[in-house]
Amino acid sequence: MARKKATGTDAAPKQGRLGQIRSAYTLTRKVDPLVGWVTLASLFVVFAVLLAVGFVIGHPVYLGLIGLMLGVLAATIMFGRRAEKAAFAQVEGQPGAAAAALNMLRRGWTVTPAVAVTRSQDLVHRAVGRPGVVLIAEGSPTRLGHLLAQEKKKVARFVPDVPIYDLQAGNEDGQVPLRKLNRHLMKLPRNLKNDQVSEVNRRLKAVGTMNLPIPKGPMPKNMRMPRGPRS
Repeated sequence: MARKKATGTDAAPKQGRLGQIRSAYTLTRKVDPLVGWVTLASLFVVFAVLLAVGFVIGHPVYLGLIGLMLGVLAATIMFGRRAEKAAFAQVEGQPGAAAAALNMLRRGWTVTPAVAVTRSQDLVHRAVGRPGVVLIAEGSPTRLGHLLAQEKKKVARFVPDVPIYDLQAGNEDGQVPLRKLNRHLMKLPRNLKNDQVSEVNRRLKAVGTMNLPIPKGPMPKNMRMPRGPRS
């Protein structure tokens, strides 16, 4: 009985992962019908090249195995990129698209979507990480400047010595395209240490309810907050 229970428990995560892959493939295929062929082609090309080299140097089995493993890796990377591209294509232009993209950020970031919203569906999202606070706006470029300025003032009251960056997500001049948004954030300078990031997150929990008192007290000891750019 114990074996059956253990087997069932182990099988559940495997079925879950397979289900996720299947769902990702189905969704991607709707936008990118060639995703399956391109993924398989990347596997077979890498495998065939290394196998051919193996025959030339007299080690077809050895290089064939290496080619198979590298082919699977290449196929995985190719599928991941096309799936990500398809996901962006599906949400691009919709309200909240930037928030969906920000949810793909790596560890070390805390994303709070829709910290500011207007009736015209202009949105500001907040991301906190090693660079400091990043405000990401999406909507009409003619209205976002004022909305960002208001949110920046609000955040600055709670974390006055923390670098605050702001940007607009979109395809207009001066905006960051959705597919490049996360890379843009990852390239920002690392101004804070991990415990400082935690402290910033703690303080910003009060933002949005401006009748609450502004958190008082110093940041973690022996750590000086750099004065970074405000735009």
